[in-house]
Amino acid sequence: MHVAMIGTGYVGLVSGACFADFGHIVTCIDKDAGKIERLKAGGMPIYEPGLDRLVARNVEAGRLFFATEAAAAVKGAEAVFIAVGTPSRRGDGHADLSYVHAAAEEIAGLVDGFTVLVTKSTVPVGAGDEIEAIVRRVRPDADVAVVSNPEFLREGAAIEDFKRPDRVVVGTQDPRAQAVMRELYRPLYLNETPILFTSRRTSELTKYAANAFLAMKITFINEIADLCEAVEADVQQVARGIGLDNRIGAKFLHAGPGYGGSCFPKDTVALVRTARDAGAPVELIETTVRVNDARKKAMAEKVKAALDGGDLSGRVIGVLGLTFKPNTDDMRDAPSLDIVPALQAAGATIQAFDPEGLHEARQLLRDVIFKDDPYDVAEGADALVIITEWDQFRALDLDRIKLIMKRPVMIDLRNIYKPEDMRARGFAYASVGRASV
Repeated sequence: MHVAMIGTGYVGLVSGACFADFGHIVTCIDKDAGKIERLKAGGMPIYEPGLDRLVARNVEAGRLFFATEAAAAVKGAEAVFIAVGTPSRRGDGHADLSYVHAAAEEIAGLVDGFTVLVTKSTVPVGAGDEIEAIVRRVRPDADVAVVSNPEFLREGAAIEDFKRPDRVVVGTQDPRAQAVMRELYRPLYLNETPILFTSRRTSELTKYAANAFLAMKITFINEIADLCEAVEADVQQVARGIGLDNRIGAKFLHAGPGYGGSCFPKDTVALVRTARDAGAPVELIETTVRVNDARKKAMAEKVKAALDGGDLSGRVIGVLGLTFKPNTDDMRDAPSLDIVPALQAAGATIQAFDPEGLHEARQLLRDVIFKDDPYDVAEGADALVIITEWDQFRALDLDRIKLIMKRPVMIDLRNIYKPEDMRARGFAYASVGRASV
């Protein structure tokens, strides 16, 4: 099948490359000429493990193309995907649909013959109705079915998630559109992937509900971690004890500094706004948003406490990991963006390293000394703070770290190391939801 993908951000590029790998002919379209030229030259605008090879393979096979103009690709496509950004709107927290609406208006003027217009962007309930209204206004005669098909991709594991998903959700009750979507995802039938056909509004809400539930799960275990510290329990053992219950499950029960990234923060806020407007407030999710925001800010206090509290003037603090999670260069709403400025405000000098996030970090963090590796960060530091659990931080040469630090103090916000091991190596050690050393 011929597919046009409007937008070459995280969702559009990964989805387009994976559809091409399924055997479809895909053109990814973006108005950013620099980005398109870079993609044509083999460069990636984002870091996602394996994406560069996937793109190169399908470009070479003649299944994946990049363009700045949509006309030719849209006219020849059986399915056109909208995969543009929907950031939080300033002032009210609602999803900003201006890019979605602009894409819908452009696509409506270009379609030729029956076309399935698929919303891949994360949009609030009713956005599909707005898109359909735009299409009818621009082209009353257009033979278009507007469909919701939300993405459930984890950054750092997006290719695996696309090719081996838990489910595919498709919001349409149009038989012709259902047939097109079945054909697009036909390769997944081999894996017996459930494809759930729903109404469009149900599909739109499913995306928000899924992200909100996971955000609540993370926030729950983070609050349990605080309780563990107060009563001398171990949050990792608690998480295992409840996670082995199949009704609960082990995933997203890892205590830490709070969730961040491109999805959970904006999607929870957008769902809260949608629910309020509908007169059906979601108080659990409202509390989740508030608690998570406060948690990220509170992590600086944990660092202060490990260094006798209060004024950090003259102290050098090394920070390992700046992105919101490993295996991505995404800094959006990362806990580091709250923790680092708070430490600086207390007087500390920050030196930091991240394997993939330094380019973004340099634009978002002020007066930070960026280093080339973890050992440069530890050199002369009064404390070492692990914010993101990159694999290369899991097996540090701790004897070397201790030797080059001014003081052997580690604050591990991801519980990578074991308190008893750190005690044996002579470190003062603080973590999340476990006893400090």
